[in-house]
Amino acid sequence: MNSVLLVCTANICRSPMAEAVLKAQGLVGLVQSAGARAGPRGEPVDARAARALQGRGYALPKRWRSRRVQVEDLQRFDLVLAMDLDNLRDLRELAPGPLQDKLHLFLDCVPGRAGQEVPDPYFGSVQGFEHVLDLLELGVQGLRGALQQGRFPMA
Repeated sequence: MNSVLLVCTANICRSPMAEAVLKAQGLVGLVQSAGARAGPRGEPVDARAARALQGRGYALPKRWRSRRVQVEDLQRFDLVLAMDLDNLRDLRELAPGPLQDKLHLFLDCVPGRAGQEVPDPYFGSVQGFEHVLDLLELGVQGLRGALQQGRFPMA
């Protein structure tokens, strides 16, 4: 596998955080994030997400901006991981039939967590961002294990 796209709702919290964590691990060549419903203007990452990332030594480029997922993304990336069931449903509606097998929940590769969601921390407290970061680190560990064991597409 050479490329992974990470998808949340607006592409300002969970998916850019996942992008930073996954890039730091160097597991795949191309890692990007997008939002199923991201606005057209390209917003910066949420400040609380940026602080949580910085607190654990992760970073995004200073000029990083949100973007909406496109059908072309689903064609280009080897694996597309959604943060929650709503995002996965949006992706399934966007993806032509042959691309459906690329779509999964982010935590599907974590033993015992298949089908579970990464909650949206946007309307919550700072602790919610830390909890999301915990789940994202766990998810990246699961992805590492799945890649090492050749469990792709998801087993």
